[in-house]
Amino acid sequence: MTGLRKTLAETLAALGARRQKLGDVLDATKTNTAHTVPSDSGAKAAASGTQECSTFGANPGNLRMFVHVPEVVAVQPALVIALHGCGQTAQGYARGTGWSTLADRHGFVVVYPEQQRSNNANTCFSWFLPGDSARDQGEAQSIQRMTEHAIVTYGIDRRQVFVTGLSAGGAMASVMLATYPEVYAGGAIIAGLAYGSAGSVQAALEAMFSEQSPSARALGDRVRAASQHQGPWPTVSVWHGGADAVVKPSNGDHSVRQWANVLGISESPTQTERIGEHTRRTWRDAGGKTLIEQVSVAGMAHGVPLAIASGAEACGVAGPFFIDVGLCSTSHLARSWGLTDDDAAPAWVSEPVHTRARPVATPDRHAGSRSPQQIIAAALRAAGLKR
Repeated sequence: MTGLRKTLAETLAALGARRQKLGDVLDATKTNTAHTVPSDSGAKAAASGTQECSTFGANPGNLRMFVHVPEVVAVQPALVIALHGCGQTAQGYARGTGWSTLADRHGFVVVYPEQQRSNNANTCFSWFLPGDSARDQGEAQSIQRMTEHAIVTYGIDRRQVFVTGLSAGGAMASVMLATYPEVYAGGAIIAGLAYGSAGSVQAALEAMFSEQSPSARALGDRVRAASQHQGPWPTVSVWHGGADAVVKPSNGDHSVRQWANVLGISESPTQTERIGEHTRRTWRDAGGKTLIEQVSVAGMAHGVPLAIASGAEACGVAGPFFIDVGLCSTSHLARSWGLTDDDAAPAWVSEPVHTRARPVATPDRHAGSRSPQQIIAAALRAAGLKR
């Protein structure tokens, strides 16, 4: 009995430490409110062109729905579902990522689901709870109903529906791709986790902060068991910072291996490219279509990669978890999904075939010895928001 009590005490202490680590990061976000909007600020959302919709149908997950519809909408427009991270709001995510700005420019519609504090005190989507991450249940069903409502209301082209998200939102994007693969043509997992990485709060914290080694078959089986769908499957884009101390970069590798297994393709990429120290790997079919891509952002902490400088590639507003690294994930995704007619694209440089080794993200040289708060502070300084 003494041994059991000791084991239980150690488990609780470890869980408490991981909760505290996550809390430290979220608290660091709350100390800077220049780029966030309170969840009850419907008037500000309306003023920016993002309107709340409360009549989208069944809502077992108790989520809020915000929609951005440009003044000039394309004929049969595309739809993007954009999922915020912990401690964020729909409006803050719209501003930080720049999705609404691109929508105004190119005529597609964006839906921003928003978590409520009554569900999760840190406004994290519940990607780790079985009742919220299964098809036709909880938050997953609520987001699917928002998607369907937008498709019908705005005459969306069903072949052009996409989902993306950051952190818990990225993990929830994984949920949507796995549980409703017939709905989404593609998705992007930014600093997120593979589908089925956790089934409880404790398991979620373990997956985020610890190195794990699930087999490719086990990862793929989780997706295959999530629905009755047999294909075709969505395209998947995975983004992760090499110095991410909140969600281990290996989680990005797990997402790639998961979908490579589902698609029945090799884990070795078709092509490896670089921009400076950033690495992009792609997996293509025989016709040259990109099925999976993985972008490793060198030295970047936990957040959305942005390019704030002026020009065709510029996007977003720097702030906590919105990091200016000179590479805009929003613009890149919109272009790769066929949502824009921009000709400008980053100058990725292909590596010779014989150097196609598995890329290793360049670490932040000081990240290993720093606390999450120090890492976030460094990110703010890099973004010019803190001296």
